[in-house]
Amino acid sequence: MTSPAALARAEWGQLWSTAHRGLVARRWRAAPMTLGAVCLTALFQYAQNQAWGYRFVQGVGSVRAEDPLWLSVLRTPLSLFVPALDLPVWGALAQVLIVFGIAEICLGWRGTLAIGYVATLAGTLYARVGIALGPDSPLGLPTSDALLVDNGPSAAVVGLAVYVCWRHRARWTASVVVALMVIEAAMKPNLAGKEHLAAMTAVALVAVARWALATGRHRDTERSGSGVPPIRS
Repeated sequence: MTSPAALARAEWGQLWSTAHRGLVARRWRAAPMTLGAVCLTALFQYAQNQAWGYRFVQGVGSVRAEDPLWLSVLRTPLSLFVPALDLPVWGALAQVLIVFGIAEICLGWRGTLAIGYVATLAGTLYARVGIALGPDSPLGLPTSDALLVDNGPSAAVVGLAVYVCWRHRARWTASVVVALMVIEAAMKPNLAGKEHLAAMTAVALVAVARWALATGRHRDTERSGSGVPPIRS
């Protein structure tokens, strides 16, 4: 019978060793983008709760489905760092610090921003599709949700958590994250919950595409090594 320690090593060993090596080697310099993201999120939270800053933050980083598509896409990069007004900011800051930090060590800052942006943009685009489908569809949303602000860093956090776990073979952990988001969306079928599902779907497609590309390259390498010419499309 496999011991709990062995199961933990099998699930988190690769992820832990990658993150631990990065932190030991570079300490806080291992995740400078994450530290900047935490500071920017805190700054946006402070500003949007001030009379002088609310309109500014809304103008540069708050995305609603009622906005023109070009404007939403333009605001989406900064929307990753605008926390929800109705939720405790400490939760958002902790999520960004932990998940973005691990992702930056494992994927690099470019990979972290790319996956975070894909996840957030997927949620933004889904909101428009869901409202077009209407509340009678299982994937739809009520028209009133067009007035709601998208859910800020959380879609990026969920997407990054799933992607990093998949990349580093913590497959059961990724499955638990997905299951929790599905349960959340089923119990509370609001805009935020369904945007999380859209974010995870987009990230899963990226992961599948990356796996297919890597598999194709591996097969080409094997054919080349065996003297069989690779198949070209």
